[in-house]
Amino acid sequence: MNRSETRRDPDHDTGRSTRYVAGALIAGVFFGGIGGGVAFPTLPTLGGVLGIAPILVGLILSTNRIVRLVMNTPAGQILDRFGTRRPMLIGFFLQGCAPFGYVLGIHSDLVPVFDAGGVFLLSRAMWGFGSAFVFVGAFSTITRVTTAENRGKWVGYMRGGQSLGFPTGLIVGALIADTFGYTPAFLTAGGAGLFAFLVAFAVLPNIQPTTGSRSGLTDIPRMVRADIRIFTVGAVNFTVRFLFAGVLLSTVVLYAQQNSIEIAFLSGVGASGVVMALGVLCASLTTVIAGSISDRLSNRALLTLPALAVFGCGFALLALVPTLTSTLVGVALIGVGVGGSNPPLLAYLGDISPANDTGKLGGVYNVFGDLGSSVGPLVALPLAEVVGFTIEYLACVGFVVLAGVLVAATLFGENTSVSARALPDD
Repeated sequence: MNRSETRRDPDHDTGRSTRYVAGALIAGVFFGGIGGGVAFPTLPTLGGVLGIAPILVGLILSTNRIVRLVMNTPAGQILDRFGTRRPMLIGFFLQGCAPFGYVLGIHSDLVPVFDAGGVFLLSRAMWGFGSAFVFVGAFSTITRVTTAENRGKWVGYMRGGQSLGFPTGLIVGALIADTFGYTPAFLTAGGAGLFAFLVAFAVLPNIQPTTGSRSGLTDIPRMVRADIRIFTVGAVNFTVRFLFAGVLLSTVVLYAQQNSIEIAFLSGVGASGVVMALGVLCASLTTVIAGSISDRLSNRALLTLPALAVFGCGFALLALVPTLTSTLVGVALIGVGVGGSNPPLLAYLGDISPANDTGKLGGVYNVFGDLGSSVGPLVALPLAEVVGFTIEYLACVGFVVLAGVLVAATLFGENTSVSARALPDD
């Protein structure tokens, strides 16, 4: 990868350092993630509280991801055309408002004109719509204010903030809901989301789109076909999210129960919660480290292969040695693999993205990831019942191997032009 050639020079100099802009983004996505996590522990219990059918509860839980899956690439198009500040502020604001819709839904009996299920569906759709602009906009902004010499580091910090915010919110939400009830939990979620909006409003720069031609949404399939590297980055993100967020997190409870895996006084269910937390924590910490390491490599994609190898070893250990110790080690390895592969690939995509299409390609990346994490649970649970966890987890190893072969065949040996420094580091 040629790191000295100039690729883009933003037309608008914000006068703010990379550290300042990236720090604001990290704070915004962290508190936005807390807002999402705070509300989540209560949503699966809506059926018993409001008398909602289980299928509707499932739809409420998945609505935000479905909407974001649809909105990722249009959000990227809007960011490329109108700049990053206003669309991202709208996204943060919608994320902050959505939990107040949950409050309205939980008290729909006070306003009979509102249907509880409909209010929750609309609120979750609002969250998904807003998060598309936040996630894609964060990638676009980080890419535009960094260069190849520091992009991996700041991408890692940004993704680490996203990763840590949600589990932090899960813990906070569970404690508040158990102690004070649903309404205070939802109000806390909304407060965290609006705080993220205020942080973004105060410090986000308005990075304007560069002049020149830009691709439309209908051109995205052609762009992906024309550059196999774009497809590879998306396919690896699909694989990682499919196996981690889809397969592992949806089956680890049953895996722990079936193999009598317990931690002290915790049953299989409680132990699985500790195991999931360990995986998320390892992924978050490795995310921060991996981005900085990738900045020191001639081709940051080189870091992806060892990360995928660690990722696959984790699934192999779960499949072959179903004990408490091996489960903890295996899930930790999977978390390290997730964190080690994500920032280098996302920064690599920023390196190769045309200046006017950064947002759209960030949207493509998120589409692959959201598709993987949405399809994973639909496949994982039925497959485990048919073939068992050993075969299913070994099949996951096979998917990881295929992803590694694709990376080795397409991302190495490429000369990639990258951007000049857009903002000073300090």
